Amino acid sequence: MAEPIVVQKAPYILEIEKGTYYWCSCGRSKNQPFCDGSHKVTDLTPVEVTVTEKKKYAFCGCKKTAKKPFCDGSHRKI
Repeated sequence: MAEPIVVQKAPYILEIEKGTYYWCSCGRSKNQPFCDGSHKVTDLTPVEVTVTEKKKYAFCGCKKTAKKPFCDGSHRKI
């Protein structure tokens, strides 16, 4: 199984609209923290997340979170 690339050691804090998004789990996307299809060369897949209200969310940037796709502070341990 491929290891994800650590993109940054901090979350992406974004205010986003209601809707369905796909969080990049491989770290290869040029559209971080969201998927652009770059995972297709790996066995990793994006994580679907449905946002039910417009507000700020902290998406994991290190790809090590246990609460995918949201930051759980795992970046502090790497």
